[in-house]
Amino acid sequence: MTWQQSTTPLDRFYSCLPYILPMSAAVIYGSVIFQQFPLIILPFAPLIWFYANVMTFPLVPVLGLTGEFFLFLGLFFLVVKDTSISHFIRFNTMQALLMQIMLFIAQLVFQLIQQLAAEFLPSLISSTLVNTIFIGTMLLSGYAIYYSIKGEYSDIPILSQSSSFQCEQ
Repeated sequence: MTWQQSTTPLDRFYSCLPYILPMSAAVIYGSVIFQQFPLIILPFAPLIWFYANVMTFPLVPVLGLTGEFFLFLGLFFLVVKDTSISHFIRFNTMQALLMQIMLFIAQLVFQLIQQLAAEFLPSLISSTLVNTIFIGTMLLSGYAIYYSIKGEYSDIPILSQSSSFQCEQ
């Protein structure tokens, strides 16, 4: 995907920042890998701190609304919907938000599977699912960040098309 607009180094930097959201949300799924290989936790320490201190901070405890919810809404309404911001930044922000939605759906499905088949689901299958979610999210985010640094639009099937459609409206 290419648009005629050129990207500045500052646009490239700002387009990488929203990917902190899905990466920090997926870091909880890395617990199995972190237990098996303790040194792998070191590069993910800032994401763990961000998840623990920002995303799970209860801003409206009565309703169960955390910092993650307000960060999501803020990025959507203040970045994606603001046409004065470069299309490159808005596209990458929307793509990161769609990754976050995919993680939320995966979390719901995984919790449902655990509750329905807790005694039938071997720990090997459970840990494989968790590792797949973690590694998949990190690879997708890394791919998108790599292309953002290059100043190009990443082409992730379905996510990129949905992001470009949302940014055009």
